[in-house]
Amino acid sequence: MSPTPDRLRDPQQREERARRILDIAGELLLRHGYRRVTIDDVAAGAAIGKGTIYLHWKTREELFTAVFEREVQQAIGELTEALGQDPQVCLLHRFARAYFLAIMRRPLLAGFILGDADLLGKLARPGSARDHRHQLMARRYLELLAEHGLLRDDLGLEAIAYAFQATFEGFLHAEAAAVPMSAGPAMAGLEQRADLLARTVQQAFESGRTVPHRALQSLATAVIDQLTGLADADRAGLDSAQAAPGPRPGTMPGGPTMEGPKRPRQRSSR
Repeated sequence: MSPTPDRLRDPQQREERARRILDIAGELLLRHGYRRVTIDDVAAGAAIGKGTIYLHWKTREELFTAVFEREVQQAIGELTEALGQDPQVCLLHRFARAYFLAIMRRPLLAGFILGDADLLGKLARPGSARDHRHQLMARRYLELLAEHGLLRDDLGLEAIAYAFQATFEGFLHAEAAAVPMSAGPAMAGLEQRADLLARTVQQAFESGRTVPHRALQSLATAVIDQLTGLADADRAGLDSAQAAPGPRPGTMPGGPTMEGPKRPRQRSSR
């Protein structure tokens, strides 16, 4: 019989305990994969009773979904912080570089995006509402770039979105092929490969147009607002529905698809 669940009254203590449980669950997932990790394993690792975990999450699936949700939230937070420090991160090649590094420094997130079935089990299945939010954010981000004349004008937005996704995920798959996600990222040379991705994206998809600093700051703020709204919506969705299993974040925070909107008319920014 499991020990009596410890119902902490202090919200801060409950939050700290939940964070510890997620830490242990993440470590076990990375080490053994979804199919082999049980609630009993997590409870033993956290030195708590099995029933205590169920005070936070109703099912094993909800617990592991929360682990991956935290990975996504942390990556989005890292992108938001980078944009606040340097507005040029809003440019497609800089954004791709920052997001690539945020993913590869989080092996669970990398496995999530690449749909690693051994690591994730059924959590690797695509979701619906959450996927749609991320795809919509990605399309709106590309629209912003196009409106500022920062994307090449001889390709439609859908074509750029498709080719960019193929390029970005190709780099992720190359990393995964070199070192399994469960073994952690191959940190040696990671920055150089991120630079290579940035150069590839810049040469393939950007117009080369120079944007005035004030316009660039405004664009960066708009992207921060998009990311913040996305993170808030994801948290609200997780809290209200306890997360549909396995939505993949995709290319950017959300993957652009060929079903994106028509290319908006380009306008100058002054």
